[in-house]
Amino acid sequence: MENLQAFLVALIARFKDKKEGQALVEYALILALIAIVVILALTFLGHAVNNTVHNIANAVNNT
Repeated sequence: MENLQAFLVALIARFKDKKEGQALVEYALILALIAIVVILALTFLGHAVNNTVHNIANAVNNT
């Protein structure tokens, strides 16, 4: 755990005053937003997708 913490502190220090650090933060924010959208989409569409997959599986099994 201490190694991970030291690694993260070194990584943050490395990018603190560089423009690459800003890009890294932007990419992390974009990734977080994409993850939130995917989670919300799966939450709202999960039952419909699940029913469709079950219908396809039943159709395949019945042939």
